[in-house]
Amino acid sequence: MPNDHQNTHLSRLNRPFRVAVAQIAPKLGDVAANLETHKRIISETSAAGADLVVFPELSLTGYFLRDLVSEVALKRDSSEIKQLSDVSPHTSVVFGLVEESSQNQLYNGAVWVEGGVVQAVHRKAYLPTYGMFDESRYFAAGNRMRCFDTRLGRVGILICEDAWHLSNTVILGADGADLIILMGNSPARGVNSAELASQAVWHHIARNVAMFLNVPVVFANRVGYEDGVCFFGSSQVIAPGGSTLAQAAQLEEEILWATIDPSATRQARIRTPLARDERLELTLRELERIAHERNQA
Repeated sequence: MPNDHQNTHLSRLNRPFRVAVAQIAPKLGDVAANLETHKRIISETSAAGADLVVFPELSLTGYFLRDLVSEVALKRDSSEIKQLSDVSPHTSVVFGLVEESSQNQLYNGAVWVEGGVVQAVHRKAYLPTYGMFDESRYFAAGNRMRCFDTRLGRVGILICEDAWHLSNTVILGADGADLIILMGNSPARGVNSAELASQAVWHHIARNVAMFLNVPVVFANRVGYEDGVCFFGSSQVIAPGGSTLAQAAQLEEEILWATIDPSATRQARIRTPLARDERLELTLRELERIAHERNQA
């Protein structure tokens, strides 16, 4: 399953579009049950006018899979992915899964379905293996970071840890992102006077991406419990520049609605032309220097 986009020539929407963020609690290892939840939500939100439905990381499988990873993996031609494609002919959908490649490699992946077919796949490039996380033991790492064309504009996807590496944000911005999707399975950790510490960090990340790239950002996080770990939810949709368009509740399943206006993105970019003034040749030159110096050390 390729990471880059398919050439489909779908017409781009030139109007505000409605986003439905599916803040769900997937059942661990139960693809059949999670598939039915996805199909129901897609059907209901599509009927209610959603142009885009966004699910969290590993939404078809749950997170702490461990030795179940190979059992829940899906290939591109699987009946499950076809069912999700068939139920969304007029709505764009992005969902998380364990993807099995043609070489039998297993990836923490995200699939973008549009026009009734798979348009693009992103494979998580940064696999956390510290603390409670042990992803590199079970997954292969993706090796591409790029945007793809959709009827909603050029889209970039970051899966959880991907968003913690600023280089990925720079790459997607340089690749012409009009919309960034952050898909998370973030546990609830730490408490300060106003909110969970992990929630505050993720909201800072989403806001900073929106501010520095001047693009809308959709952060889809799950809820529920696995192995005693609580996932906090609090999904968000952020406007270009960093203001909050909508935010979901903590700890509860919810469909979060927001409207994204491409004209607001255009105005933000005109007002603060960061992309225009980006000096990629400088960035490349200095990164090459640093890589050379490290290799010589």
